[in-house]
Amino acid sequence: MARFKTLDDLSPAGKTILVRVDFNVPMKDGRVTDATRIERSLPTLKTLLESGAKVVLLSHLGRPKGQVREDMSQRPLVPAIEAALPGATVHFASDCIGQPAQDAIAAAEPGSLVLLENLRFHGEEEKNDKAFAEALAAPGDLYVNDAFSAAHRAHASTEGLARLLPAAAGRLMQAELEHLAQALESPQRPVAALVGGAKVSTKLALLGNLVDKVQVLIIGGAMANTFLLAQGHDVGKSLCERDMADTARDILAQAKAAGCDVLLPEDVVTAPALEPGVATAVCASDAVPADSLILDAGPKATATIIERLGDCRTLVWNGPLGVFEVPPFDEATVKVAQAAAALTDQGSLLTVAGGGDTVAALSHAGVADRFTYISTAGGAFLEWLEGKQLPGVVALEEAA
Repeated sequence: MARFKTLDDLSPAGKTILVRVDFNVPMKDGRVTDATRIERSLPTLKTLLESGAKVVLLSHLGRPKGQVREDMSQRPLVPAIEAALPGATVHFASDCIGQPAQDAIAAAEPGSLVLLENLRFHGEEEKNDKAFAEALAAPGDLYVNDAFSAAHRAHASTEGLARLLPAAAGRLMQAELEHLAQALESPQRPVAALVGGAKVSTKLALLGNLVDKVQVLIIGGAMANTFLLAQGHDVGKSLCERDMADTARDILAQAKAAGCDVLLPEDVVTAPALEPGVATAVCASDAVPADSLILDAGPKATATIIERLGDCRTLVWNGPLGVFEVPPFDEATVKVAQAAAALTDQGSLLTVAGGGDTVAALSHAGVADRFTYISTAGGAFLEWLEGKQLPGVVALEEAA
């Protein structure tokens, strides 16, 4: 991976630092209901505040589509930021550019923060408009990108700014990139990838990239049904993309040519309907009753996955193995997650996970704090898995 500058390469004391964060947090009745994204930015913010810099926070909230919307104002984030940083002063600017931003930044004392209003109140942000990026850059001395979750977008605040000011990655961005490099760019082998989810069609690029990079590809969720169908098995009433069977066969052929073992469930858990307390049955994956739904990987399949992970040194995880939100169809996901966590605890497996429902599934299994690294960056994590270049990262690398 190309080198990029980090906070350790900056001299922030006495300077105004523009920090792109992802504070697109869930809100209800004007209050932040989950401050996880704010908390994950703290290592960067504390480092800069302790240096005596003025820290200017740039973020988006929701999708206002270039319109000023009171329900998407970032002003209610101020108490949440102050709660996460006891003793810190957080000023608020009613716009992210122009006089309101300049006045708020000028009035702020060194060692304090200024939260600018929602970047996406300006349509120019998502267009990566050069004049808008220059207006954002005007009051700043240095730029820090700590929003990996927005790095797959070439926006003014993620790509444009990095080309106008001396730029570096924040601690969260740095951690994301270093762990992702460990997982696929320079991993300890054998490498396993676990990919779940509903549709093969949404993860074609991901699967195509992974079969050339990993030694074991574990396919779960409703995606596995499409592959089972492609192998000639009847999947009953299960969710399945019948028009993707040829594509699934192509992926299996590509994997075979690359020497990648694809693990599909040898047995499955079925039920006549998806609802709590429904009667369930376990059957071989080639013997699914016509009136049943496949809702989880079976016990034999689960045991096989756990056994194979014991032989691996690196695991990349994206998506659950079954409908984990509705017990008992969470059993395969929970058991495999707990086994992966145990191997991580032993130091024999590096585990990196992210995207979609993955964080929720691993939290449900009680192991979110035991994986080596869990990314909260959905779209950016998936595009990285697909092998795509992320504009926000490329800009940092080219600025180094």
